[in-house]
Amino acid sequence: MATARIVSLKALVHGVSVSRWTPLSRVLRLRSRPLYSAVRDYSAAISPPSKAVVYDQHGSPDVVTRVTELPPVEINDNDVCVRMLAAPINPSDINRIEGVYPVRPPLPAVGGYEGVGEVHAIGSAVKGLSPGDWVIPSPPSSGTWQTYVVKEQSVWQKVDKSTPMEYAATVIVNPLTALRMLEDFIALKSGDTIVQNGATSIVGQCVIQLARLRGIHSINIIRDRAGSDEAKAHLKQLGADEVYTESQLEVKNVRGLLGNIPEPVLGFNCVGGNAASLILKFLKQGGTMVTYGGMSKKPITELTLTGFWLQRWMSSDKAEERQSMIDYLLGLCRDGKLKYELEVARFDDFHTALEKAMGKRGRQPKQVLKF
Repeated sequence: MATARIVSLKALVHGVSVSRWTPLSRVLRLRSRPLYSAVRDYSAAISPPSKAVVYDQHGSPDVVTRVTELPPVEINDNDVCVRMLAAPINPSDINRIEGVYPVRPPLPAVGGYEGVGEVHAIGSAVKGLSPGDWVIPSPPSSGTWQTYVVKEQSVWQKVDKSTPMEYAATVIVNPLTALRMLEDFIALKSGDTIVQNGATSIVGQCVIQLARLRGIHSINIIRDRAGSDEAKAHLKQLGADEVYTESQLEVKNVRGLLGNIPEPVLGFNCVGGNAASLILKFLKQGGTMVTYGGMSKKPITELTLTGFWLQRWMSSDKAEERQSMIDYLLGLCRDGKLKYELEVARFDDFHTALEKAMGKRGRQPKQVLKF
């Protein structure tokens, strides 16, 4: 599809102007009318119509979401219209649709929170971006499960087009969480050890690889389930020092399993319950456990318990640092030094990909929608 800098036209939807500020509820009401009832000479451009995953109420995503067409919207002077290339289905996306995530867009809403797209058109005041450039929303921004997105230039970060598309689409929510947790809580040095549960998750896989690049040992805990031997082998290939199932750690002295590996000074907990207590058994006295998922409910002494939420860090005034870290992670992806399990699904197969992401078809790789 041809792309261009368009700065001279604005279309009306059945005689009504539609912009990116128009409430989605109004846009959805207008979509049953003719898309172009008038074209006049105005100062703005318009986007193409967009195919989107929309939900009007909170609930189970496979019940409340639907794929529909949205009419064009204005591209104002500082706006960038992006043709989305790919966007993942993250657990936090599912939680937003369910209504249980702390930060949620107003309803009705378009699903998705991160992704990668190609600049389709730019407003007259936009500098530094051109049609054809690849961009990601940074910080992440709601509404990436649609074919065209119009947002202000400040939302978009340009990325290297040589990056594998599926990695550019998924770099923020999981890999950046892993990197921030390794850097934010303890000044880790080469030879130190970390311990984590949920090691087969994307964050867990990234922690293993980023730790290895820094000369940091990793002790990894996974659930007892079918395929655990294959999961262990895969994590070892990524650079894990040790991988244990929870049942293997039902011993009196888990630290005795470490051999010559130093006691962990930092632990990452995304599961809670017994899996969290196993991390605490491994941790060195005075160590720190960071929770970014399930919460441990038992009081712990002589340890530091803390939490991490990427949303809060991304909302802080760290634009330069954020951009630098994203570029660093994407560079590792291009060099093959950071990789994780993904499955690319056609946007037309959204509901099948959603079922996989919800765990309704057994354990599956992270689903990435390709538009």
